[in-house]
Amino acid sequence: MSATVIGTNPPARSVSRATIEQLPARERSMWLAYLDRSMHKRQADKDYFAAELKRSGLAVPLEPPHGNSARSIPLDREPSWYAGAEAQHIAAVIVSFQTPAGGWGKNMDMTGGVRQPGEKFAPNNLSHFLASGDFDTPREPDWNYIGTIDNDGTTTELQYLAKVITAVGPQRSESYRAAFLRGIQYLLDAQFPNGGWPQVWPLEGGYHDAITYNDDAMIETMELLRDTAKGQKDFVFVAQQIRDRAALSFARGIQCILATQIRSHGVLTVWPQQADPLTLQPESGRNFEPPAESASESADVLRLLMNDLPHPDKAERQSIRVAAAWFRKTAIFGELWQHMPNGRELVPAPGAGPIWARYYQIGTDRPIFVDRDKTIHDTVADLSLERRNGYAWYSASEQKALDLFAQWNQEHPPSR
Repeated sequence: MSATVIGTNPPARSVSRATIEQLPARERSMWLAYLDRSMHKRQADKDYFAAELKRSGLAVPLEPPHGNSARSIPLDREPSWYAGAEAQHIAAVIVSFQTPAGGWGKNMDMTGGVRQPGEKFAPNNLSHFLASGDFDTPREPDWNYIGTIDNDGTTTELQYLAKVITAVGPQRSESYRAAFLRGIQYLLDAQFPNGGWPQVWPLEGGYHDAITYNDDAMIETMELLRDTAKGQKDFVFVAQQIRDRAALSFARGIQCILATQIRSHGVLTVWPQQADPLTLQPESGRNFEPPAESASESADVLRLLMNDLPHPDKAERQSIRVAAAWFRKTAIFGELWQHMPNGRELVPAPGAGPIWARYYQIGTDRPIFVDRDKTIHDTVADLSLERRNGYAWYSASEQKALDLFAQWNQEHPPSR
């Protein structure tokens, strides 16, 4: 029997002059200024690279090493390690791959050599599954993810530089401090007028332009700005003026979080994986990432709100409480997500749970699943084997947010 299809995943909108013109007149000027800044920075990055290629006499750009940026940039060593030769070599490589706009690409090995003239700022990040009409098809295949917060990009580099700057002291960290400040400015420049962040900046188009909670991209950005604003531990060196700007940026991010919380039948629930930056409505990501209630990303948003708002106002308290209630409502018991001989399956297991699906349909809170061909299903078993095995359709980690909520609720009891 053929799998049941209950819908098709729609494409995300790009931020463009045409979409901005659909906004109320009072909002257009700030968005047009933002778009112009993005376009200018993107062209400046490309012009810089083109001139570098010409000076180097290269007809074909050099390819940088592909790897896992987060794994090649250690953030868990003893403080003294960051003053050593190995640590400073990684810092030099990081500085060399910073784009003129101030960000970094993703999926790079930062333990190799420093970037050479004519070497790309990011490795080939093209999907291996591209087909006609694929949401992952880049506007410019040779220029994608050049500046991103996806896959821990940019935030990891900035955290690492802060550790090295602190370890080596002001006399030996001038280049690192300059790169760090450019990176913070990059994040401030990339922030939307409404407080969210796109996955890729300068803007690349498609779902990359969406406010991106996926894989904690925006949450990690806010956490970095929070730490910068506090000016403690690794961030003591940051000047007060930069701290103040980071604090304001973090506060604007909180407002975006509150504004993008999904409202279903007039009731707040949780957050999408992506949101349209102009309408703030749930947005698609890749072919298999629908506009839906996203349990995994919402759990991390909820933890941020509980951890980083010591004196939450009425709206913030409501946001936290309704999200926690949604997690209790949608928890799945008596089943496990397991590897089986024919691929991953949801199997009965009395006493097991809770677990949560990655996506829930807005309006019904039913788990939904999407294949690479954009078809939406209500049963994970209907997916192709590749997608069933290749995505985190269920998880138990959301329970951590509910555990934290139990403590938070005691510290912030409901008003009588």
